[in-house]
Amino acid sequence: MPVTIDTDQPDDRWRIRRTEADLNRLAETESIFALGNGWLGWRGNLDEGEPYGMPGSYLNGFHERHGIDYPESGYAFPETSDTVVNVPNAALIRLWVGDEPLDIRTGTLRHHERVLDLRAGLLERHTEWISPAGHGVRVRSTRLVSLARRPVAAVTWQVEPLDGPVEVRICADLVANQGVPDRADDPRAATILDDPLIAELHRREGLDGVLAHRTGRSGQRVAVAVADLVDAPDTTATATDSEPDRLRLTLAGPLRPGQRITLTRFTGHEYAPVDTDTDTDGGADSADSADTGGGADVVEPAARELAERATAAAAEARTVGWDALVAEQRAAFDAAWTTADVVLDGDPELQLATRFALFHLLQAGRADGDRTIPAKGLTGNGYDGHVLWDTEGFVLSVLTYVAPAMARSALRWRHAHLPEARARAAELRLTGATFPWRTIGGRECSGYWPAGTAGMHVNADVADAVLRYVAATGDTDFLTETGLELLVETARLWHGFGHWSDSGTFHLPGVTGPDEYTALIDDNVFTNLMARRNMRGAADAAEAHPDVAARFGVDAAEVAGWRSAADAVHLPYDPKRAVHQQSAGFTDLPEWNFADTDPDEDYPLLLHFPYLELYRRQVVKQADLVLAMLRSPGDFTAEEKARNFAYYEARTVRDSSLSSPAQAVLAAEVGHLDLAYDHFAESVLQDLEDLGDKTGDGLHLAALAGAWIALVHGFGGLRDDRGELSFVPRLPRRISRLAFSLLRHGQRLRVTITADEVRYELPGAGPEAGVDLWHDGERVRVTGGTPCVRPLPTPPDPGPEPTAPPGRRPRPRRPRDDV
Repeated sequence: MPVTIDTDQPDDRWRIRRTEADLNRLAETESIFALGNGWLGWRGNLDEGEPYGMPGSYLNGFHERHGIDYPESGYAFPETSDTVVNVPNAALIRLWVGDEPLDIRTGTLRHHERVLDLRAGLLERHTEWISPAGHGVRVRSTRLVSLARRPVAAVTWQVEPLDGPVEVRICADLVANQGVPDRADDPRAATILDDPLIAELHRREGLDGVLAHRTGRSGQRVAVAVADLVDAPDTTATATDSEPDRLRLTLAGPLRPGQRITLTRFTGHEYAPVDTDTDTDGGADSADSADTGGGADVVEPAARELAERATAAAAEARTVGWDALVAEQRAAFDAAWTTADVVLDGDPELQLATRFALFHLLQAGRADGDRTIPAKGLTGNGYDGHVLWDTEGFVLSVLTYVAPAMARSALRWRHAHLPEARARAAELRLTGATFPWRTIGGRECSGYWPAGTAGMHVNADVADAVLRYVAATGDTDFLTETGLELLVETARLWHGFGHWSDSGTFHLPGVTGPDEYTALIDDNVFTNLMARRNMRGAADAAEAHPDVAARFGVDAAEVAGWRSAADAVHLPYDPKRAVHQQSAGFTDLPEWNFADTDPDEDYPLLLHFPYLELYRRQVVKQADLVLAMLRSPGDFTAEEKARNFAYYEARTVRDSSLSSPAQAVLAAEVGHLDLAYDHFAESVLQDLEDLGDKTGDGLHLAALAGAWIALVHGFGGLRDDRGELSFVPRLPRRISRLAFSLLRHGQRLRVTITADEVRYELPGAGPEAGVDLWHDGERVRVTGGTPCVRPLPTPPDPGPEPTAPPGRRPRPRRPRDDV
């Protein structure tokens, strides 16, 4: 189902439209139309709830725990895992026309359009439906998840007759334990738990109501409240009822042409850990009784307090009013887009797709509190709602420059889970801290050792995100209060994990790098370079803040040890082929038999070939050595980058959505601009075109972040690994202008690239403001009063485009003149 771009509309570059009801793509559409604010997420399900691909109403971090079964267990294997579960769904509004339910699979669908407004932060729906009995209605709805008000989401919904009088019945529900389909055919799909919520409180008071539940094993409690407003003819009857897992408001009556019923629902969502010291099994002495509508049930005080908080949030939102919420939402997005927007002239489809990508990044995190960003955000239950290295490796690379407070919040979340990381390191007989490969609450949730615990680079990814954030913001308070301890504990991990060879080089054996088709290998270049940066960064920070470092037991000898190990890190190189080895001995492995691999049937390889075969051959799931050249560009010469890129492009099958961004950046750097643009297109269209057939369980936030990385690091030529901004821009022939902004120490730097020149400026800044940067090897200072204009550098002549595995080159985009 392609993106619709209507050039007759003034906001065509800001609206995602779907103008048909493709029942085979429901789950994908629900993910694309998901709304969130970093705390609360609603999937873009139809108001009436059915049909659905996967219902979804999530709170960041809310989960249930379940056991992991192993045919053969082993020491330090995680015994439990966590999975995201739905909180009570407050967005369900069902309609009956006569005795027939509104269902887009039945009757006649005369018009059906859904629009995601990227500037306003609203999801709009317009449907005209004629029931099988011939009665027509028009349904319109608009929903939002408030950026300004953390617990709040709201929807306004309206029904009116099309041509003649109709009898309608509307049921607006708040439902817990809504069923979720199980995709057991895909090992990457989420674990589905039946009825994970245990009811504690249900209460109805007029048009208001609340449900409170707790989980059985993870020790969490949730409350969701509704506060409704109804505008309806006097002939409309109103009724309410409540059950432990459902609250319902029913509106019923006749509608004549010109009449309508409008329901506006305001919701509040809260959750908290269950306090095992104060929560009991019940009893009159420990809890008050709640009027549940079905008898006096004993309710824990903590459950009632949480319910009151959710109720207050919903009631306050109703008092503020729908129009004010919409205005707040637009103002919040206007402020965010000032820095986040990227302009591409010449490719309207990818312009819209880029804004779609950034929209979902902006609503994935929060600046307030200590909340991280799961791999799928709050758009679906993919990866069980886990946080992966995607967050620090990709998403924070973007947010550090366009929404740094969100990046800080995510890193503070990592810091809050240092106790679990230290405990995991101790369990693994390691020093320092070992962050989990997959987690929700800080504990390791990955039961697959080779591509889980062995993916040690996640620890350096966290440290790298700290270093980039501090360099970009100058936030020394964060460094001393949070970042330094993260750097110290991860540096201790690497120093203790590695070993010295007789020749005096430092090695990291038995790890898995980003390429999950090559596991448990020695001296993965990406891991080694990131560990080097981690240890050097920790040493620099400890020497800059010795009093703070001393509180963590750091002394001069330990700092010297980190520097010594970092300076001696081994980087495997194959002199015969004149390329770096992704890991020691990689280029000596047997080649993959691409000639007998069907491009249409055998991908992704992990679903069609055993890992035994994948691990022992030269086949790359996703950019690994190429990603190392992006993260640590100063450790490779231009000639090495060109040779390395060509070698690994021929062996990388891109079975991960994380691959194309790095490939785009390096392709642009070495001069293959058409190939770079095609890799960028694949990344930015990953979800809008469901390229990996996995969008249905949530968006790939790292791929969406990768689109920005491809544009800004690739065509913008940004490099920031040395703590300074450096640009060597490249403009692909398919666009005529690229413009983007970065925040640097509180100043907004605007970069505009055209066919002839590059313009650097500080919009709105006074003449005293300035940012130092490098342009194509020249050091320049940009001030508020004087923009800096330089010629666009000439890209190198790269020679013929490197070959990709058969059928695995990204789809070519049409040149601009053909659009």
